[in-house]
Amino acid sequence: MTARIEDAGDRLIIWNGNAARRGALTPELYDAIAEAMRRAEEPRIRSVVLTSAGDFFCAGGDLNVLIERRKLSEPERRLRVDTLHDLVRSMRASPVPLIAAVEGGAAGAGLSLALACDLIVAAKGAKFTAAYIKAGLVPDAGLTASLARMLPRPLAMEMCLLARPVTAERMLELGAVNAVVETGQAMTGATELADSIAAGPRAAQGTIRRLVATAYETSEAAQLDAERDAMARAAGGEEAAEGIAAFLEKRTPEYR
Repeated sequence: MTARIEDAGDRLIIWNGNAARRGALTPELYDAIAEAMRRAEEPRIRSVVLTSAGDFFCAGGDLNVLIERRKLSEPERRLRVDTLHDLVRSMRASPVPLIAAVEGGAAGAGLSLALACDLIVAAKGAKFTAAYIKAGLVPDAGLTASLARMLPRPLAMEMCLLARPVTAERMLELGAVNAVVETGQAMTGATELADSIAAGPRAAQGTIRRLVATAYETSEAAQLDAERDAMARAAGGEEAAEGIAAFLEKRTPEYR
């Protein structure tokens, strides 16, 4: 099995099981991510964790598959890329936070998937590589958008034009990774983040995800309007009632 979903109560864990090919993308991984995004709509689900069952998060597209894809027409190849892009869109639209637990490294579209998550925990020594140029290809799955938002332009260009790996430690310094942990402990770090998320207000977290996502492309005036509307809704909700009461009563809030 090259991919599976583990139901861990308040979270879903997507395991990329293609260890023999360093976690290269498979149709089964596509299906697992798509199913997890659908199941994330369930109120009990508070987060989704994406990780690998092997020692490398994801090496991106399988070059053997890409060789076969050369035989297709350009419109047919465009459809194949759209399938991956629809997957990234579903991740961006997730109602709950997504956490990437990265061991070994993430390359090509594997890097795209990691950066499509909201939080990233990486093991020491893990490397992040925009490897496309090595195969005469260009980034997809939203990688250029993610890199442009997260990194200085010269570094984003260096990664894409030269395919130079960036260490987890460097990504942490730049604010593109949330935590660097000991090798083999990425899932432990992701679990700690998932526990913290599970203790928080689900609806407010989902709204925050949407607000941050739109902030990169929206004018300040439009973003202020979006924040106003979101705050007006949140202030009248049950989560705010519990959160405010808990704060005033100096206790830990208990969200439903």
